[in-house]
Amino acid sequence: MLKPWTQSQARLVEVAAGRAPADLVIRGGQWVNVHTREVIPATDIAVADGRVAYVGPDAGPAIGPDTQVIEAAGRFMVPGLIDAHMHVESGMLTPAGFAAAVIPHGTTTIFHDPHEIANVLGLEGVRLMRDESLLQPISMFTQMPSCAPSAPGLETTGQPITEGEVAQAMGWEGIVALGEMMNFPGVAAGDRQMLAEIAATRAAGKTVGGHYASPDLGRPFHAYVAGGANDDHETTTEAQGIARVRQGMGCMMRLGSAWYDVASQITAITDKGLDPRFFILCTDDSHSGTLVHEGHMNRVVRHAIDCGCDPLVAIQMATINAASHFGLQRELGSITPGRRADLILTSDLKTLPIETVIAQGRLVAENGRLLAACPRIDWPESARNSIHLGKTLTAGDFEIRATGDSARVRVIGVVENQAPTKALTAELPIRDGVIEGQGETCHIALVERHRATGAVVNGFVSGFGYRGRMAVASTVAHDSHHMIVVGTDRDSMAAAANHLGRIGGGVTAFRDGEELATVPLPIAGLMSDRPAEEVAEAAQGIVRAMQDCGCTLNNAYMQHSLLALVVIPELRISDLGLVDVTRFELVELMLDP
Repeated sequence: MLKPWTQSQARLVEVAAGRAPADLVIRGGQWVNVHTREVIPATDIAVADGRVAYVGPDAGPAIGPDTQVIEAAGRFMVPGLIDAHMHVESGMLTPAGFAAAVIPHGTTTIFHDPHEIANVLGLEGVRLMRDESLLQPISMFTQMPSCAPSAPGLETTGQPITEGEVAQAMGWEGIVALGEMMNFPGVAAGDRQMLAEIAATRAAGKTVGGHYASPDLGRPFHAYVAGGANDDHETTTEAQGIARVRQGMGCMMRLGSAWYDVASQITAITDKGLDPRFFILCTDDSHSGTLVHEGHMNRVVRHAIDCGCDPLVAIQMATINAASHFGLQRELGSITPGRRADLILTSDLKTLPIETVIAQGRLVAENGRLLAACPRIDWPESARNSIHLGKTLTAGDFEIRATGDSARVRVIGVVENQAPTKALTAELPIRDGVIEGQGETCHIALVERHRATGAVVNGFVSGFGYRGRMAVASTVAHDSHHMIVVGTDRDSMAAAANHLGRIGGGVTAFRDGEELATVPLPIAGLMSDRPAEEVAEAAQGIVRAMQDCGCTLNNAYMQHSLLALVVIPELRISDLGLVDVTRFELVELMLDP
């Protein structure tokens, strides 16, 4: 069992000196040392109280009658992988379910920002996520959400987060950082609340997560950095990544289910030869299907290697770089004395098969099989009763009325495999006084679900390729998490929305008014407490349903869930209307002829 280093120091000394037995010894492995970026053969590791006590050529003196011995048999001993920026809720799983899904893939540490549930349940939602995270057999650190709402004045969240709550949470066990500061225009403009949240975090000696989702590297960027953000994961090009690192920020390169931003940035290391210390790998958003079928941080590391990165550098970016960024390099990120005994045994550094996983000195997974329990909390009724539509919706709620034969409108343009959208325009027909979608352009609606107002904001979106009479609805709608409905048929849109209202939230697909597939997400309308495999299978049903309706986008559901994310350019939808995120202002749907 893991103990604080101060309580284990004396025992670690005794084990390292060979005067006391270890709890666990791993013999005969190749030590991947991320401090020196080298592989050292014929190495043993001795573990006590969940921490590394000894790494060297012979741990034999530390083997006692009750010591567990694992034979590495020449395999590589790699530090456990760290996800430096992610959102558990994106997996549609609670922290326990997420941990159970990623442990067999070699992830032993997670830094997660629960700003999804914060937008629904406020500070109490953060506390619930933190509570379940602390129960897990791996290290799950929580970042206190900074922006709920993410863009004040442009959306209405379920429960706002205040600067006082941020300061309060900085004293909680398990809170190690401020979550991504998405209100980058506010920081750059000197917004008092945003600066106060950052100051409270820095005063507590903790890291400030960044989010500068703009290509502008001029004065606004410099003002944002001066405001105190320590990292950024919204970089999508080599130049953007380099700009962050030059200013002393950590550049977090992400490979999630739909974000493919590693290849375009890793050239800063592979081609330009820049120092990799401040480049960090992360996932940001991974849905359950990706976790079950493709992997987690092991997938990201393999991808970085496939992009031409030296395997040892890629491992550094998923271990010691991440730990150092959060000031935890003496606790995590390497196989060295005093650190948590988090490590992987693998037979190949390039393809990285995860054969054995040890977390906090315990064997937690072997050959893809989870061996540790991942305890759950008892989620309260307040978390399970969060969908409040206020009325039964009808097709008429999704009409956009106008006069004339046609209307020129703004259209949200989906960009495959990227978070940004395009601000497009289209000339659409008017039939019986209602603007109709046409071709690639279909309807989008945001249904208010926190305060039972019955309000619906309507618009248009392009890029999904839908055909026939269909609709997809989701109560996962970053970041304020109202309900997003996209469809070609208003009757199906109403049917899908009402279905989610009845079941307490989730994702569903309808065609011709009939249900095709549903993923129930009863906890805050964001998460399921079912095992990851079950959730992944249900999610795959949504993918198939979207494909059957004509969609060919990769991970189209992730694109769907971000259509209300009013802090990433260019055009989004919120409960207050259409938002031009290049200017951070509400705009009219219809343009002048």
